[in-house]
Amino acid sequence: MANIRCMDTVVIIAGEASGDAHGAKLVRAVAEKNSRISFVGIGGERMAAAGVDIRVDASALSVVGLTEVLSKAGNILMAMSTAKQLLRQGPGLLILIDYPDFNLHLARYAKKRGIPVLYYVSPQIWAWRSGRVHMIGRRIDHMAVILPFEAAFYRRHRIPATFVGHPLLDETPNEESAVPGVSSHEEYARLLTLPPVIGLLPGSREGEIERLLPVMLDAAEILTRRYPGIRFLLSRSSSVSPGRMSTIVSARRRAANLEVVSDGLAGLYRQSTLVVAVSGTVTLETAISGTPMVVIYRVSPFSYRLGRALIRVRYISLVNLIAGHDLVPELVQDDASPEGITKTVSDMLSNPEGLLKMRSALLNLKQRLGGSGASRRTAEIALELLAARNSGERVP
Repeated sequence: MANIRCMDTVVIIAGEASGDAHGAKLVRAVAEKNSRISFVGIGGERMAAAGVDIRVDASALSVVGLTEVLSKAGNILMAMSTAKQLLRQGPGLLILIDYPDFNLHLARYAKKRGIPVLYYVSPQIWAWRSGRVHMIGRRIDHMAVILPFEAAFYRRHRIPATFVGHPLLDETPNEESAVPGVSSHEEYARLLTLPPVIGLLPGSREGEIERLLPVMLDAAEILTRRYPGIRFLLSRSSSVSPGRMSTIVSARRRAANLEVVSDGLAGLYRQSTLVVAVSGTVTLETAISGTPMVVIYRVSPFSYRLGRALIRVRYISLVNLIAGHDLVPELVQDDASPEGITKTVSDMLSNPEGLLKMRSALLNLKQRLGGSGASRRTAEIALELLAARNSGERVP
């Protein structure tokens, strides 16, 4: 492994597909301000394309649910060892993106070595295990948060925090016509007069695909029988093996008209009457596009029971959490069944006025996410931390 001992080297860690996307934009934003900074760490294809020296592929680490972690324990331990080896070489800064259990352990390791730590995309400690806030305060130097209510939470605990906005909006100007989905109210209203198109977003983790894609496909089969001419657009994340998804689709492909989409979500949003999405960052991207949605979520029974005992918020989707009410339907655990999805989608399709209202509410929600510039603002914080380290000053 090449030595990275250099105060202008940043170790960056993103353990999931959404973090890989946010990290890539952050790396490019830093490069625009200082091209001498180099990046090395854990991430995926997007961070590699942005110029990061990837030592561990994030797709080997991504899991959801407490019991599901065991299936990738070997990969996670290997990645931890690699990351610690990078930190022992004395980089100027450690940037951590979400992925809290892994990243907070690394933050402690970095702080013991005097390496400043910037955490980008906060762990959801306001939802569960809020006692971690004190540990976070000891291990990180600055928290760059992407949800509007998070900065106040950290400031109450005297932890430096900045609301930088949501990085999804860095690709989306504020004007509705530029949203990467339906371009106007009139165009969406026209879609409602045509045979329905349902977008299927089964997630970016292999475990999610295994659990929820078959459920989505079974629901698609039922809906095909009910709605002549209905079409389905199935999104494949770059972090998901094409072969594995193809195997699942081939085994259950009974929907009359199903197309797999792997070139981004903009075209899927423009064509979709509504979307069925696995809970996660993609629900916010869907909201930004103004596409009505159903959010589904399912983990192992043990993970679900434990989660119910620990989680302190009412909603599972970021969309409803930010809105503060039931803006989009959520189907959790047993309700996330082919029959549950079919009934919810059918109810929504039978209410065009309700779909139009949901679309307007989603586009209004976008305004609360802070506008574009999250990557630029986070890059400025990173460069300040680097400058303070290089000058020997106390980091801000």
